[in-house]
Amino acid sequence: MSTDVAAGIEAPTRTTGPLRLGPREFAPGRPLVMAIVNRTPDSLEIRRVVPFIERVRAAYPGLVISVDTWRRESARAMCAAGANLINDTWSAWDSGLAEAAAESGAGLVCSHVGTLMPRTRPHRPAYEDVLADVRARVLRLARRALDAGVDPDSIVIDPTRDFGKNTWQSLEQTRRIGELTATGWPVLLSASHRDFVGETLDAPIDGRLAGTLAVTSVGAWLGARIFRAHDVRATRQALDMVASIKGDRPPARAVRALA
Repeated sequence: MSTDVAAGIEAPTRTTGPLRLGPREFAPGRPLVMAIVNRTPDSLEIRRVVPFIERVRAAYPGLVISVDTWRRESARAMCAAGANLINDTWSAWDSGLAEAAAESGAGLVCSHVGTLMPRTRPHRPAYEDVLADVRARVLRLARRALDAGVDPDSIVIDPTRDFGKNTWQSLEQTRRIGELTATGWPVLLSASHRDFVGETLDAPIDGRLAGTLAVTSVGAWLGARIFRAHDVRATRQALDMVASIKGDRPPARAVRALA
């Protein structure tokens, strides 16, 4: 662990290494797909989500389960039911979330939403440098998580798209995501069906797969580690193709012009 300076604070950087989530350890080099399961229209309610987590954990003991929440009480209940990763969707609005992750032995996603309040939409967000703001915030939250006792190998950073950003800002931080992967922290890319994809391509929600996969491919090329996705098979194939182009993965079958 080393430090550098972002926005005048001591900000932790990390030597790229394995990502540890629950009983699993993932080596660098192979990107991971985080499949989205929308349990209910409001999937943050404990009474609906906890029994579902319990059933999934019982059926798949080795599966890594991530939960989206910004409340410490919800996080504790979900981790007790079997969740391994808390995806803090509102950038430590609840200041006790890092402690809840540490108490549960869970990983934590440190995200950026600007000055946005939970469950609200942005209105004319402005940044002198959007990526610099993102970087300073997520590294500050990583420091808080470390101080709270979260395993450094279980901390993930997420610049977020749409949350606290307009389409231009989401596009800019997508092409500059390498500045975040350079910190050594595993980067989560959550672009599946996002509004910035729809606005860029003038596409409805059910017509955003091609744009989502383009963003996914750029993120994979620039070193993102986890990809939150609705279309799991297509996302896995896109990631495997990028890995093969980079030389990190051999083709599954290569006989053309060799026989």
